[in-house]
Amino acid sequence: MTSKHPPDDVASAYDAWADVYDSQTNATRDLDARILRELDPALFRGDVLEIGCGTGKNTEWLAARARSLVALDGSEQMLRRARERPGVQSVQFVQHDLRERWPVPDASRDMITCNLVLEHIEDLSVVFSEARRVLRPGGAFFVCELHPFRQLQGKHAHFVNPETGTVQSVQSHLHDVSDFLSAALRAGLVLAQAQDCRDDGAPRTAPPRLLALLWRSP
Repeated sequence: MTSKHPPDDVASAYDAWADVYDSQTNATRDLDARILRELDPALFRGDVLEIGCGTGKNTEWLAARARSLVALDGSEQMLRRARERPGVQSVQFVQHDLRERWPVPDASRDMITCNLVLEHIEDLSVVFSEARRVLRPGGAFFVCELHPFRQLQGKHAHFVNPETGTVQSVQSHLHDVSDFLSAALRAGLVLAQAQDCRDDGAPRTAPPRLLALLWRSP
């Protein structure tokens, strides 16, 4: 399939990050995994779609709970690592540009998870409209992203490139909270839960690290 979007550096950056993504210190990655696991387990018992699965840090956990699981990611090397995890033999892994129509039928999913992905997508509307398209009535769409407050402080996805030993940034786009809410509203999704997520022991005055939002499809 030919992409309608010009190529960017996100997939190639994650290709370079893949072999050390799980081993390098990353408080954002670890908090995201914890927040997902604290959600109602009933959300994950049906047919699940994971967009931006990366190395499978959440895929392995989801696969043990879902009736079926499709996992999409734009990075070939991230998907390679995800496929190596135990217990994912039944997962359908697909390399795909998330800015394009997703390779999932209409009204076929009960749950969609999107973790640490949307800072890399400038136009949120396609993600939310696609989520609405593939969700069954009553289905849930969970988004957990780097908090806009931290983005305003200049925080963004980055890693130490194992080949060069230098810090490499991943292309990111600033989104306000209202951008997420407006995109979901236009798509016809209904907000069910919102959470500002701080590090353990962080004072109430500290900027949250993550923004976690759960929508329902009417």
